[in-house]
Amino acid sequence: MKSSVSTGIRETRRYKEKREAILDAGARLFNQRGVKGTTLGDIAQSVGLVTNSVTYYYRKKEDLAAACLLSSMEIIDGLVAAAQAEATPSDRVRRLLSSYLALLAAIERGDHPEIALFNDIRALTGAQMQSCFDAYTNMFRSFRRLIRPQSDGNRDRASENSRTHLLLSVFVTVKQLARRYHVEEYPRTAERLADVLVGGVFADGVDWPAAGPLPLRTATAGDSEISTESFLRAATVLINEQGYRGASVDKISAYLNVTKGSFYHHNDNKDDVVAACFARSFEIVRHAQNDATERLASGAERLAAISSTLATSQMAGHGPLLRTSAWSALPDEVRYDVLRSMNRQTQRFASIINDGQNDGSLKLVDPVIAAHALSTMINAVAEIERWVAGIRVENVVDLYVRPFFFGTVPQTGTA
Repeated sequence: MKSSVSTGIRETRRYKEKREAILDAGARLFNQRGVKGTTLGDIAQSVGLVTNSVTYYYRKKEDLAAACLLSSMEIIDGLVAAAQAEATPSDRVRRLLSSYLALLAAIERGDHPEIALFNDIRALTGAQMQSCFDAYTNMFRSFRRLIRPQSDGNRDRASENSRTHLLLSVFVTVKQLARRYHVEEYPRTAERLADVLVGGVFADGVDWPAAGPLPLRTATAGDSEISTESFLRAATVLINEQGYRGASVDKISAYLNVTKGSFYHHNDNKDDVVAACFARSFEIVRHAQNDATERLASGAERLAAISSTLATSQMAGHGPLLRTSAWSALPDEVRYDVLRSMNRQTQRFASIINDGQNDGSLKLVDPVIAAHALSTMINAVAEIERWVAGIRVENVVDLYVRPFFFGTVPQTGTA
């Protein structure tokens, strides 16, 4: 009997160890290739198992992807709960970022299993998608409590949700930001990112510029209603809403009320369309950066104009920018070019921030880290209507854009 009990314990431990190894391998491969580009066979091979052994734990690839995402959110929820013990919103955010970068350092050193990114959450369908979105919504609520002052009477829910969306959007890209640095720099990265989120980037005494948004240069639809630009806008909307896999050729065509034949008349294949969507988004941002640099004098004026222009245009008729999270689903042959363009865009923002520091309109924050957060803020406008009821073109700058520059996170315990 004693032997039987000990055998059961060993089997339970072995089951748990294999399951954790599969989750670790799944998270790593999903992060690298996306759900679409990963097979259960790939995951099995990476842990020295046959595919049938993996299906004993997770019947389908989507089951494993959902388990990886839910495990990651559970870990993050634990960090948020620990940070909630701090007295002020700013201290809570600083503790959260510090503990999260410490976790990422442990993963980088091989001392902790990998955690899944949220880039490909829309690749899931049915019950898996619902369970992950429910968990993500709960995580949003926990982040909202994190930045809520102790005295929370007379709250402005739209403003609170806008700031929460901004904070959470930046947080889920921290792993991408950390890749720029050696692991020993992670504590400094956490501190510098917290400085941006808590204190903003505008120098003390600098007011919000009165210039407002710039005229946006975008491609037109041409002489006919249906054009290549029309397909790019439709594909961008659907990829942002449903992920790479959800934005099928059928759905893109149906969105425009045209046939698949019309799609292939304007486009060679879906992969080329996704790459073109990225190119369109990068071009729009680059034009805004160029116009602001040519027309406006200070770094603060330039950043305010770029951000206001891109935020309002995404909520108006020009449509959203493609979420950068879609890059993980791209084929390998185009992924490098997209990542290079993303880095160039961020570096351009860093240069503008450095100019603003030289002219005295911006704080002495880390330019690269601030540029990463700024790019994320602009990119996350594509999803803001999901999280902020009542957000619209007329108030997106006041509710969402301006807080980034003056401080997303309240610095005291009072409103």
